[in-house]
Amino acid sequence: MKSHVNLIAVAASAVFAVGAFTGWMAPAILRTARADSLAADSAPAARPAGASSSAVPAGPIPLGTAPNYRAIVAQNRGAVVGITVAGEMKAASVQPFDPNSFGDDDNNPLSQFFRHQPGPRGHVPTHAQGSGFILSSDGIVLTNAHVVDGAKEVTVKLIDHREFTAKVLGADKASDIAVLKIEAQGLPHVRIGNSDQLGVGDYVLAIGAPFGLEETATAGIVSATGRSLPGDGAVPFIQTDAAVNPGNSGGPLFDASGAVVGINSQIYTNSGGYQGVSFAIPINLAQGVEQQIVKTGKVEHGRLGVEIQSVNQSLAQSFKLSAPAGALVAKVEPGSAAAQAGIKAGDVILKYDGGAIADAGQLSVRVSGTAPGGKATLDVIRDGKPLTIIAVIGSATSGSVAKNAEAAPDAAHLGMRLRPLTPEEREQAGVSAGLVVEEASGRAAEAGIQPGDVVLSIDGAPVQSVEQLRALVREHDKQVALLIQRGDSRIFIPVGLG
Repeated sequence: MKSHVNLIAVAASAVFAVGAFTGWMAPAILRTARADSLAADSAPAARPAGASSSAVPAGPIPLGTAPNYRAIVAQNRGAVVGITVAGEMKAASVQPFDPNSFGDDDNNPLSQFFRHQPGPRGHVPTHAQGSGFILSSDGIVLTNAHVVDGAKEVTVKLIDHREFTAKVLGADKASDIAVLKIEAQGLPHVRIGNSDQLGVGDYVLAIGAPFGLEETATAGIVSATGRSLPGDGAVPFIQTDAAVNPGNSGGPLFDASGAVVGINSQIYTNSGGYQGVSFAIPINLAQGVEQQIVKTGKVEHGRLGVEIQSVNQSLAQSFKLSAPAGALVAKVEPGSAAAQAGIKAGDVILKYDGGAIADAGQLSVRVSGTAPGGKATLDVIRDGKPLTIIAVIGSATSGSVAKNAEAAPDAAHLGMRLRPLTPEEREQAGVSAGLVVEEASGRAAEAGIQPGDVVLSIDGAPVQSVEQLRALVREHDKQVALLIQRGDSRIFIPVGLG
């Protein structure tokens, strides 16, 4: 049986329709946030009597030694908070009662009652729950942006049961970070660690309020770092096996020394609950976002203006690469930073400011973290030759950072019936030339090419006629990479040759 697996956020939410129905809704989508180094010069978090201040050693844990989870919880539980959000949603999104579900209305008074009750109109109140943590003693709190999205009132509850109405200083949906402020002084707060030092196998501990159960601690290890997830191209997630569930959104992820290294964000599940895989936002990424919000109330992300895909072995051979690595440019948006820098479809970006790019996800993260207006040096392979390009990064305010396209699987044999685009079709597609696929079979069909697709190039060489395409195909003995336009999107598809 095929498993249906989904990425979901881990914020618990509920909807309340006055005079009608109360019920739990599916968990909202969770994202990420980040913390700040404001805690470096502040007082340590409150501890219960008898807890040793030296119980959690700083630095890496020696091999074969387990961390003192009890001490980590004792030192940090006062800085972890519960967050309750009140807002509104359209009544149309609330599932109404079916009066016929109670039976014949002549014999069942419940059916008659609900049939004659007016349904909800306008908006109905909603409530959601999440987690967060205190960054500084003067009341700066970090959580996920999705937790406070659309909120009219945000309440922060401390471990001593005090509750404060919080002001949302700012929220960034791209990184899923929100910064709150409560009016209080002398608060316990977390210590910020370095997520760049995390490695697979390191111990981690999460504290939060899954399902509204406050002060819940779960432990595990780092399963992977730099994980790219669908729809989250700006975040290199930390993957762990620490149990995270709805309500954990925005809660801290601690390393073995008791420092925050991540913000619990999403789970990978086919049941709606934890199934062994959870994801957290690296605190190093979150720090830059939080500082921008505190300083300006908003966040700016860099934008290159390209559609990209990761390079597999087939594409590496087609583009004469020594190894399957880098981000393959499938489309360059007109007027974008990439277009102005001279980047072209078919370029393979191997380095960004000297840092190697292993896949498309890494490039998206690097571009997003670059301030708009900043210059970036890109090491590119074009037509099998190395090239260095300097790009002035644009702003993602009005567009995507870098849209990732997924490569189609390898094919079995090339088989397409093609014809040139008519002038009207070229104008509609926004291209100067190309061949429209009227029928796809064999290796082309197995690679994912469909009727209606437009073939724009082979291995980066533009095609204008069927004869030219055939000539280019004859120059290859193993496979070709076809640049396909489907709707507004473009993607390179490797097709094997028989």
